[in-house]
Order: sequence, then C-alpha cells, then structure tokens
Amino acid sequence: MLTIGQLAAAAGVTVRTVRHYHHIGLLPEPERDASGYRRYSAQAAVDLIRIRTLADAGVPLARIDALLHAQPAEFAEAITGIDAELRRRIRELTEYRRRIAELAEGEGLFLPPEVVAVLNRMRGLGFSELRVRLERDAWILMQALDPHAMPERIRDKNAGFDDPETTRLYLACDQSVDWDPDDPRLDRLIDDLDAWEIEHERDSDRSGTCNWSPPGSRRRRRHGSASSTPSPTAPRSAGPPGMPEGMRSSAQSGPVPQRTRGRATWAGGPARWPACGRDRPQP
Repeated sequence: MLTIGQLAAAAGVTVRTVRHYHHIGLLPEPERDASGYRRYSAQAAVDLIRIRTLADAGVPLARIDALLHAQPAEFAEAITGIDAELRRRIRELTEYRRRIAELAEGEGLFLPPEVVAVLNRMRGLGFSELRVRLERDAWILMQALDPHAMPERIRDKNAGFDDPETTRLYLACDQSVDWDPDDPRLDRLIDDLDAWEIEHERDSDRSGTCNWSPPGSRRRRRHGSASSTPSPTAPRSAGPPGMPEGMRSSAQSGPVPQRTRGRATWAGGPARWPACGRDRPQP
C-alpha cells in the first residue's frame, strides 16, 4: 500500500494535485488506516498515471472521467482520436516554429526566396542597407499589386547584376548620395548614365526587348517622351525594381544624381517610367 506522497511521486504529480482529483471526484479517495492515513493500492497508481497522461495531452478533466470508466474498445477508439489531434497540433506548432524562424531572417517572412536572394546579392555587392531596404519595399508593393510580373523582374534584376557596368553604375548612384553637390565625380557619373542609356537603347531597338537599367538611366523619357536628345536639365528618376505603373512615386529605390541648371543635385523620380517606346515601367 502507498501513502499519498508515495502515490504522487510514482505518478509524477504533487500531493496537492492528488487532493484536487479527490475533490472533483476524478480519483476515488481510499479508506484510511487505523492511524488515519490514506493508503493507496496499485490500481490507484495506474489510474493516476492515466489521468496525468491524458491531462498532459490536453484532454479535459470531464472527458478523462468518462474515459476511465469506458469499455476497452471505446477507450482504444478515444485514444486513436486523441493521437490524431496531437498530430494535428504538432503540424500546426511546426508551422509556427518555421514562421518564427523566418522572423529572424527578415525579408523571408514576406518575400519569395528568389527576391530575398536578389536583396542578399545586393548586400554582397556592397549596396548600402538603405538602398536594400528601399528595394525590399518596392518588391513588397509589387508582389501585392502585380505578382505575375515578379518572375520576369527577378530575371531582369539578376541579369542586370550580371553586367559589371550596370552594377558599377547602380553602386555609384547608391554611393553618390553622400557626395558633395560640387564633387566632380557627380558630373562623370551623370555622363556615364547617359552613355549607358544610349548604348542600351540601341541594343533594345535592335533586339526589340527592354533591359533592366540602373536607377536614373531614363531621364530623357519623362512623362511619355522618347526624345533621343539629351536634356541637361531633365531630372533623373530613381525607380524601384519593376514597380507597377503609377506606383513609382510611392516607393522609390533611392535618389540618383541629375543636372539642374548646370548643377548636380539629386532626384527621387517621376511617377511613371515609360521604357523602350512602351508605356511600361522597368526595374
């Protein structure tokens, strides 16, 4: 025979828990011995272990009482159902764990892996975290507004980073934010952007396709214009990657240098970026 303390220890619960089960009628209270102490049989230990196991599995105490008095077949069927529910909860918790882990990864929580790879590639190339964050925000908006365009834009973006000159200009635009307006590098960068655009417009005209461009390389195509004559006062746009039409004014991927009345300044960009003779913005 067991004392209440020995019974509680055998089942891995506290004496207070045993007394609670007595109070609600879940575990019958045994007779007391001549000294006034409760003495428990082996069956009491079995019942208490069953109660504790079912309770740990989340089974309500009211149902546990019914199961303790169920026939073997009914009890086995109930255990099968409880096991199925535990499996469902495990899958749910596993999904929660995966999502919690993604919180630590940042962009992976709300962007597809291919876009996260582009952002990480930008970090590896040396882009500032501000530029990466602006790119990230643009991708988020694009995913919400024009998700079908995502695969093409991702391919274009990676193709642009595969080109050393395009990447160099993109990095220079990123770095130029900290340059003094009188820095001679700004004029050289603006000239390089002009040269890049002219060269790639020729390539696009020959191939009939539109290529990815660094921010600020489309200044001569403002508001639907497609003039081939460089304009020294036209501001350069700073477009995010593949934003849907009409949204470029709400999410720019960073300022880029421009010439305004012969002086180097920075511009955020117009709301629309017609490209390659088509009214379609490009990244």
